[in-house]
Amino acid sequence: MKTELVIDLEAEKQEILKRYRALLRASKSTLQKGDKKEIRKAFDMALESHKDMRRKSGEPYIYHPIAVAQIAAEEIGLGTTSIVCALLHDVVEDTDITLEDIEREFGKKTAKIIDGLTKISGVFDTNSSLQAENFRKMLLTLADDVRVILIKLADRLHNMRTMDFMPRHKQLKIASETIYLYAPLAHRLGLYAIKSELEDLSMKYLDPDTYKFIAKKLNEKKAERALFIKKFVEPIDEIVHEQGLVADVYGRPKSIHSIWNKMKKKNIPFEEVYDLFAIRIILDSAYENEKADCWKAYSVVTDLYRPNPDRLRDWVSSPKGNGYESLHTTVMGPRGQWVEVQIRTQRMNEIAEKGFAAHWKYKESSNDNGLDQWIQKVREMLSNPEANALDFLDDFKMNLFSDEIFIFTPKGALLQLPLGATALDFAFEIHTGVGATCIGAKVNHKLVPISYKLQNGDQVEIITSNKQTPKEDWLNIVVTAKAKSKIKSSLKEEKRKIADNGKEILERKLKSLKITYNTDNLQKLSYFFKLPSTQELFVNVALGKIELRDIKEYLNSEKEVETRGPERPENLTVDGVKNKIKGGESDILLIGEDMQRIDYTLAACCNPIPGDDVFGFITVSDGIKIHRTNCPNAAQLMANYGYRVVKAKWNKQQELTFLTGLRIVGIDDVGLINNITRVISTDFKVNMRSITVDTNEGIFDGSIMIFVNDTEHLENLIKNLLKVRGVTGVTRFDA
Repeated sequence: MKTELVIDLEAEKQEILKRYRALLRASKSTLQKGDKKEIRKAFDMALESHKDMRRKSGEPYIYHPIAVAQIAAEEIGLGTTSIVCALLHDVVEDTDITLEDIEREFGKKTAKIIDGLTKISGVFDTNSSLQAENFRKMLLTLADDVRVILIKLADRLHNMRTMDFMPRHKQLKIASETIYLYAPLAHRLGLYAIKSELEDLSMKYLDPDTYKFIAKKLNEKKAERALFIKKFVEPIDEIVHEQGLVADVYGRPKSIHSIWNKMKKKNIPFEEVYDLFAIRIILDSAYENEKADCWKAYSVVTDLYRPNPDRLRDWVSSPKGNGYESLHTTVMGPRGQWVEVQIRTQRMNEIAEKGFAAHWKYKESSNDNGLDQWIQKVREMLSNPEANALDFLDDFKMNLFSDEIFIFTPKGALLQLPLGATALDFAFEIHTGVGATCIGAKVNHKLVPISYKLQNGDQVEIITSNKQTPKEDWLNIVVTAKAKSKIKSSLKEEKRKIADNGKEILERKLKSLKITYNTDNLQKLSYFFKLPSTQELFVNVALGKIELRDIKEYLNSEKEVETRGPERPENLTVDGVKNKIKGGESDILLIGEDMQRIDYTLAACCNPIPGDDVFGFITVSDGIKIHRTNCPNAAQLMANYGYRVVKAKWNKQQELTFLTGLRIVGIDDVGLINNITRVISTDFKVNMRSITVDTNEGIFDGSIMIFVNDTEHLENLIKNLLKVRGVTGVTRFDA
């Protein structure tokens, strides 16, 4: 029996007004004369347009635009134009209102921002990801107005906060896209609070068990942590005030996602993550005294507690590319554990929390233009017309994520490059011509090859030769998007010349064999030599890889080719794959919306076993591949190729076994291996495929590949292995 949803319209009306008033309160600080009227006008338009729409939770749809506007005002610090755009961000897409209507009511600027926010509809090349194209469109508007991205982030944050009512496969797709694109974007724009929340929320859906486990652990120790922070902070507070500094000293917990990252990176259990929180010292200093005050506070902290000399990070003297300024040090606390201390002024803190928006506010006093440079880089990438959206995304992500290093030119000018940049990147950064003819470099007056990885503070001089041209393997040497796109377009140009040459040669050869030179025959030839395009055919002919005798061979087999015709990969849809592989004996995995039994293969990157949370991914040549939802590649696949992801869940199956790996660490003890193998083979009757063991000065580290039935079987096995004397940790690993 379906329960009828009873809606109290009067109560909803009151709630909408309450939320609207809260929004006005949040935007109070930025309101100018006449702004309130504009916001009211936008609110009325949104209310009217969305009046019959509801969200998945059953709430009125208007709650969403109000919440997005609230985030834009309160958490990002944006002004009236952005609040208006946030209120109207869905009307063009979801209702009858057009961009012309918006321009008439609110002006060109607002219409332009909303156009940037409205997803692109229309026909795409199906192999290119829709999300990637949307993302590119969003960035194109960044060239005009960065508010598009900030409102888009507010929109995404609210959607992530209210995703409980979505179907599971939608949650996975949206969470993957968030962790893959939006969190790095927030990071790059300096919005750390939003970045952390987006990462945590993504993890809540992508890896719910780990998320709940860490959240529970954090909660258990809350009181104990508060006491520790209080004791740690008191003496600092006292001395800072004695020194005449006005400061706010407090502790704040690290995000669940960053704790999980630390556990993975260092391969340690939760109990061994010491820096579960950071201590912040926020100084109230005049702009001209900022540096001196930060170092004063630093000396107070390091007099009280011993610092770790390797962990001092000074972003006060040279701020990060996104404008982040702060002094970080790690000190030994009173209970023998490391504590991270961050020292910054109120101005720096606002830039760290609100990033871009705060930048505008301090533009006059701050001479830092790192963000402007970054937008310039994005523009360069967007202006490369040949970039396929997905290549573009990967290049973009790489430049987005990276931390910077500072490199000096021979004359002492400073250039900023991403971490991992090479001498060749530096050459392209100076000028395309310099990059294309680069044969080596002098780093700090020492000769190095073009692939040399630069270190922070290196001084670099590029050596060129006009005989040099870009090579294919250069793409593996460079990391900046600028260098990549310039090398690609230069190689394309080079290839075109070779292909033109090959085309003439092929024409002559075909004439001598009395074969008509036409598109049809060229296609057949490409197909025969298994080449992706006729251009590749021309290139191979020019390079002498295809000769006259090869073409004669083609002539002999031509009859067969004619009857078969070139194959094209079948359309990448679930139905396409279903038709191809109907039948199949498999009985243990149900795939697709209607949960049918379809053939599949298990992905080698994450070795899923029954009981794991999984999804299917339609590949070009191997049918459906099954991945774990927390597979290292999952976020990228779901974010870029959402339309090729299908639901999959395990069915109760007959006793089949699946290969998985366990890493066992412990203290080496007599008979330890014997005890481990006994648990595996005798108690659990599990077959082992391989075992490799390494013992180093009393520490045992082993990897075992075993066959198990499902996750429950595996978890019980892990529990029993942990009982073996000497074993301190057992973790499952991906292949």
